[in-house]
Amino acid sequence: MGSDGAPYRIRLARASDLPALPGIERAANALFREVGLDELFATVLTDAGDLARACAERRLWVATGRDEAPVGFALASIVGENAHLDELDVHPDHGRRGLGAALVREVLAWARASDLPAVTLTTLRDVAWNAPFYERLGFRVLGPGERGAILDEILREE
Repeated sequence: MGSDGAPYRIRLARASDLPALPGIERAANALFREVGLDELFATVLTDAGDLARACAERRLWVATGRDEAPVGFALASIVGENAHLDELDVHPDHGRRGLGAALVREVLAWARASDLPAVTLTTLRDVAWNAPFYERLGFRVLGPGERGAILDEILREE
């Protein structure tokens, strides 16, 4: 999968992967320095309990490198009747190799297999790399009437 010949793999997360995920998220959040949001994202980390529950419920995937250590992850949930991509992070040292897209495709496959009609997410659409990345994967901006009350509440909280 990697352009440098590194064999990456996407798989469901294991409990033994969980300690590595906050470091990946911190490293990925540092990319927001480019747009002046690094201080905000330095304080925002996915709750360890949420990661553990998602792992147990088989809705947390990791991208691993040659040594099977996680280098990225995707966390999904169910919001209303739809799947929801809660978090997607790839360590910058392993970025631009298709790992983020591969993780999103796992979430999409999980949603299909779970008979969930759609996958939603929230992101910063004014950050140059966010919206185009998700649009290439088939996502689009939803209008207010399409989001529903639960997704509107998530947007207000964020």
